[in-house]
Parts: sequence; structure tokens; C-alpha cells
Amino acid sequence: MDPSINPSVHPFHLQFSSYSLHPKRNHTQPSPPSSNPMTPSTPTESHWRFSTVTGYFYQSEPSTDPNTFNYASSNFGLIPRAYPTDADLGPNINQKTTWERFAHHVRTLNAQSTDPNVRYKVLFLGRHGEGYHNVAEREYGTEEWDKYYSLLPGNGTSNWVDARLTEVGKSQARTAHNTWKQQLKEHHIPTPEKFYVSPLNRCLETAWITFVGTGMEGTEPFRPVVKELLRETIGQHTCDGRSSKTAITTEYPTYIIEEGFTENDEMYDAELRESDSARDKRFRDLMQDIFSTDEDKMFLSLTAHSGAITSLLNVFGHRRFSPLETGGVIPVFVRGERVQGPLPVMEVEPWFGVPK
Repeated sequence: MDPSINPSVHPFHLQFSSYSLHPKRNHTQPSPPSSNPMTPSTPTESHWRFSTVTGYFYQSEPSTDPNTFNYASSNFGLIPRAYPTDADLGPNINQKTTWERFAHHVRTLNAQSTDPNVRYKVLFLGRHGEGYHNVAEREYGTEEWDKYYSLLPGNGTSNWVDARLTEVGKSQARTAHNTWKQQLKEHHIPTPEKFYVSPLNRCLETAWITFVGTGMEGTEPFRPVVKELLRETIGQHTCDGRSSKTAITTEYPTYIIEEGFTENDEMYDAELRESDSARDKRFRDLMQDIFSTDEDKMFLSLTAHSGAITSLLNVFGHRRFSPLETGGVIPVFVRGERVQGPLPVMEVEPWFGVPK
């Protein structure tokens, strides 16, 4: 049992009505060699079970409206409150910021847990800034976008294959950059101990603009890990196909490409699109990998997508927080428990064809 700090948690359970393998490839996503770490193998002896620890961030509270909430003006959403661990900080407690006290609280939870299989982490989930595909979907409407325009490389005015950021999107990433710098200077926010980024262009650039020049440890040079499974919903939409490994390493030579990352995009399918439940399973598998790889790290940054963050929140048992605006950031306080036994089978819906 954990120390008497007693955070409130929401357990995660997923139930789906049907299961079907990918109708074209006979599986829900392409299968690289079994030794490829970017597709974590199913643990045979233990697995991680996740839940959201509530009462710490406004975004996890039902009373917070995602349509009006502003992370940049709200201390990233950290709720000002007392912690049972405040007494550890002695007579200088009043000189500590809320972020400093919260960071101490998280570290104490991990250090004093009586269960060695329980780990607490804070994940900063950042959505990429506005891309040209976002502009096009607004212009044509979601229905027409999904069944026609998303299948095209562009409209003659703009190109959205592996979509890049618009000037608005770059400005949104600079807002995140400035927010981090302010939080570091004024509130001494704990910095991410590791950075992960989706392989799609809009995330690669958002991460660069957001973190380079902040002065954070690990950002000079900036060396985030490019994770294949952190990408947006796979298939059909040309904006969601990635560039080649060579193109990525040429444009971002300091970025770390995970082992097993293929030269060309072997996950994209022009005819079929990943179902929401298949995407949830992909992100559950990804978090099994990350929690095991970074078991000793408590603060992580993931730069990803709307669909990706939706699935991550599902995996963590977090309340739905949609829409998360382009360029937005949502921190999640996660409790991971290593449980004996194989990872439970998840039933997923099949990938589907282009809407009619």
C-alpha cells in the first residue's frame, strides 16, 4: 500500500463490443520483426496498469470546461493546494512555489511507496501547432474532409502530405515555449527528464520551437526520442503519413530515432484507417514500453496529436478533455502499477474504409 498521502485515482478499464483483425493485412497494424522495440511485445509475466491521480490538475476535474480553459495563464493547470509532504520542507515552505511543492510531493510518493511495483509520473502531453491540414478541414468541413479532401496531397494552394505548421501553428508553439520559460523562471517547474515526439513533421517542428532555447537540461542540443507509435491515427489521410527516416534525420540531425524505425512509412495504408479502439490499444502498448524504459523518471514530455492524446487519456482513465486546442498542453498525473500476469487482451474494432 502507498504512503498515507492517499491520492485519488481513477482506474482504467476498456471494453469493446467486437474484435476484428486488420481486414487487409490480417492484423490491426503492420508487424515489424519481433525484436523491434517500437512495437512492444506483450509482457509474459507482468504488465503496467494505469490510472489518473485526480485533485492535482484542473484538467482532470469535471468542473473544468475544455472549451474555455487556458493552460498558459493557469500555471499549466496545477491546482494551488497543500500537500501532506509540505511539512518536509521546513520553515522555508513559504518560499517554495506550488510547482516546487508538487514536485517534492511526487518524488516523495515514489521514494516512500511501500509497494515497489507502483510508480508515479507526470506526463506533459503537448499537441502540435496548427497544420495546413487543420486549415483545410475547417474550410471544407469534417464530413467532406474525411471522405475526399483528406485523401488528396493538397488543393493547389497548400500541401498537407505529412502536414507542416502554418504561421499560426508556429506562433502557438512559441506560446508554449514562452509559457515554459515563464514557468521555469517564476515557478521553478520541474523540467521533463525525457522528451518524446511523434515522427510527423508538425510534431517534430512543434517540439523544436517549444523547447529549444528554454535552457532546460536536455535541450542544448535538443535530443528528443522519435517514437513511431506516438503518431496520429494511421491511414487514409495523407497528412498522417510520415516522411522517410532519411528526411527526418536530415532536417533534425540531433533527434534520436528509436531502434527499429524503418526508412519508409510501413504503417500507413491509403485505403484503410485505424479505428479508435485500435489506436487506444497502440497507445496502451506504447505506454507499457515507456513506463518500463523510463521507470526511474518522473517527469516526461510527449509532443503528439489530438487523436493520440485522446487515446492516452483513455489509457490513463482520465476524463475526456476535448477539444485540446492546437498547440495546447495538458499535464496528467499517472499512477502505474506493475501487475503480475500477461497484458489483458483488448478487443478492437477493425480498420475501416473511406466514408461514403
